[in-house]
Amino acid sequence: MDTPALERLIRRDRALLLGGLTLICALSWLWVISGAGMGMSALEMTRTGLFPHLGQPLRSMQMGTPLANAGLPYFILMVSMWWIMMIAMMLPSAAPTMLLYARTLRHAQRKGRLQQGPVSITLFLLGYLTIWLGFSVLATALQMLLVNTGSLSQMMLWSTGPTFSALILFIAAAYQLTPLKQTCLHHCQSPAEWLSRHWIKSGWGTFRMGLHHGTYCVGCCWALMLLLFVGGVMNLIWIAALAVIVLLEKLSIPGFKTGHFSAALLGLWGVATLLI
Repeated sequence: MDTPALERLIRRDRALLLGGLTLICALSWLWVISGAGMGMSALEMTRTGLFPHLGQPLRSMQMGTPLANAGLPYFILMVSMWWIMMIAMMLPSAAPTMLLYARTLRHAQRKGRLQQGPVSITLFLLGYLTIWLGFSVLATALQMLLVNTGSLSQMMLWSTGPTFSALILFIAAAYQLTPLKQTCLHHCQSPAEWLSRHWIKSGWGTFRMGLHHGTYCVGCCWALMLLLFVGGVMNLIWIAALAVIVLLEKLSIPGFKTGHFSAALLGLWGVATLLI
């Protein structure tokens, strides 16, 4: 590739990256909406309302094979469902960091300090998504445990009772106020500061950067993701609402106490769940 062609590619890398991330998100959302291989579309598993346990399906509809005996194929299906769902929800909020990383790489290329920009971006993205794959494995294991104990509907994958719903809401509310939450959120809100402190030149070092950024992202959002066990793991309204909340949190001004407001709402929601 001659120099002018390389320069044109470098100038277009922002558009290419943004287009690639948009395509990944779009395909992920389409797969989630289609039902993620579960035999029912997400539209069929979507219900409105703040208290999903009040609209439980008939007991006969919830009966099925205990998930402890479902086997490895079912577990892999559930992991893939969670992972693609996390990609659809989290990639938009991670896009600013990746775009800034691509801009920094472009500057390094122009200075002659780096030669493999597209490869580095790909490794960074893979590292970020790998962390969410690990989260998806843990979420699937927890989901199967909750179904086997009766806390979660096997068919609709939402909470079966007010006590469990309130517990999840209180956990999410309490975590919003913890120093760990604030530290992870500050990291996500300040990508330039993070890149300046943790920049690694080597190829696989960029994969470790993606792992590092993804770890903070999970640390920021894991408690909010538990709310899917209240409203339904495949409930499109809850999935979309949580994606918007995460995006607003990460795009808010660093130091702005968004956690206090969300914690108060979640706490009140938990109390109302117990009373209704």
